[in-house]
Amino acid sequence: MRTEQLSGPTGVLVRPDEPTGTGVLVLVGSSGRVDADRAALLAAHGALACSIRWFGDPGQPPGACEVPLETFFAALDRLAPECDRLAVVGLSYGAEAALLIGAHDPRVSAVVALAPSSVVWANSGPGLDGLSAPPRSKWTLGGSPLPFVPYDPDWEPAESPPAFRGLYTLSMLTFADRVAAASIPVERIDGTVICVAGGEDAVWDSADHAARIADRRTAHGLETTLVTHPGAGHCVVLPGEGPPIPRPELARGGDPGSDAELGARAWPHLVAALKLHA
Repeated sequence: MRTEQLSGPTGVLVRPDEPTGTGVLVLVGSSGRVDADRAALLAAHGALACSIRWFGDPGQPPGACEVPLETFFAALDRLAPECDRLAVVGLSYGAEAALLIGAHDPRVSAVVALAPSSVVWANSGPGLDGLSAPPRSKWTLGGSPLPFVPYDPDWEPAESPPAFRGLYTLSMLTFADRVAAASIPVERIDGTVICVAGGEDAVWDSADHAARIADRRTAHGLETTLVTHPGAGHCVVLPGEGPPIPRPELARGGDPGSDAELGARAWPHLVAALKLHA
């Protein structure tokens, strides 16, 4: 494999030794970091894999706030000339983005949503103006913010580090009138959708969100692959990956064994959908 460092935005492009023709955009969650390790794992199995920073770079919002989906379309532009098919693999906020990308970019033939959300959420952190409030959408398209679900302002964590699952669940109830408009139009994804979720996810109820995604697609005659594990948390550890980077500022739930088992259950579906070398 050969890894190229990218700029504008910061990222990596990992070239496989034996390409399969698949280009994969790899996105992480609220850290916004470049996931070079997961990109390398997918490249080891034949994908041309790219991972980029999608906030925090010069010219980007400092936080996950009004991030243009065009940021990701441009990353796919980089992959497209060398690939027969394009896919997006995202975790958490990155899964939220992956589903939106698939819904708005017809080039995407597969979306793998790890610990997904079925709705667009409000921002986490400041926008280009340096302000975190008032609440705004996490994403924009064509310069316009996407409809979103705000966070309940009265919620407070009951433990430290905080488990934010209660906040997201409460917010869906408090702002129930906004859920329909904020729901990601996953029926527009004309390709394979794989949702992977742990039953003990402490960040948000990704298993419920995954079920909502599948139900919405079923209502439109579309199939969705659901992969779950009752004891896994917010992290999905794929075969060949090391333990996740510690995040002391939030509880993620699950345990290392269950998180790895969830990843092992998901892996054959990723191999098939992304046409990887097993």
